[in-house]
Amino acid sequence: MNILALDTSTESCSVALLTADGLLDRSKLMPREHAEHVLPMMQSLLDEAGLVRQQLDGIAVGRGPGAFTGVRLAISVAQGLAFALDLPVVTVSSLAALAMEAPADDKPVLAVIDARMGEIYAAAFRRTDAGLLDAIDTESVGKPEALVVPHEPLWNIVGTGWGAYPDIIAGKLAAAPHWVEAGHYPQARHVARLAAPEFAAGRGVAPEKALPVYLRNKVALTLRERGKPVPAGLID
Repeated sequence: MNILALDTSTESCSVALLTADGLLDRSKLMPREHAEHVLPMMQSLLDEAGLVRQQLDGIAVGRGPGAFTGVRLAISVAQGLAFALDLPVVTVSSLAALAMEAPADDKPVLAVIDARMGEIYAAAFRRTDAGLLDAIDTESVGKPEALVVPHEPLWNIVGTGWGAYPDIIAGKLAAAPHWVEAGHYPQARHVARLAAPEFAAGRGVAPEKALPVYLRNKVALTLRERGKPVPAGLID
C-alpha cells in the first residue's frame, strides 16, 4: 500500500511516503512557509520513489491539535488530493505523532506542544507490542498549571511544551523524567506508520469527513488580555 502523509501542525513542515519498499520522508522547520513548500516536498518524494499520484492508495494527515493555520492547511491539502484521486483519508493525532518521537521502551509518553497564549496541548500514551501507541487519557489544552498527568512512576516527555514550561510540568510528575526532549515536533513518518493499520482495516474515510482537531476556538489574545492599551473607540 502506498500512503502519502503530511503534518504541518507546528513549525515543522513534514511529509512522508510509506510503500512496500520502505519509508521516505522530508522534514524542515519553516514557520509560516508551509503552504509554499508542502506540495513540492510531496512531489519530491513521489519522484524519488518513482511513483505518480495515481499510484497512491491513501492520504494520511496530522489532524492537530496545533497552530490553527497549519492544521487547516494540512487538512485542506489532504482533502484536495483525496478528492482529486478518489482516495480514502486517515487522520492522526499530531500529539500521537509527536509521542512516537520518544524512545520505544516500556515508559509511558507525555507529548506536550506549546500552544502559545500561555497554554499547552497535551496527551499521554503507552507503547503497544507493535511499537505504536495507545492513548492513556484524552487530549487537552490549557494552562500548564492545570495539567493533570496520570500517575506513573517514570515518564518519557517530548515536545515544545516542555521547553516552554519545564518547571511547571516537572512539578506534575512523581519523579524526574526518564527521558525528555523539547526540540522534537510531530513528523509525517509517524503519521504514516500510525495510519497504516487503519487503512489496512478499511477505516479510511471520505475526504469531506477528514476533519481537523483544534481543541480550542480562540486563536489570539485581545489587546487587553495582552496588557496593551486599547485605543479610544476600538472594541477589544
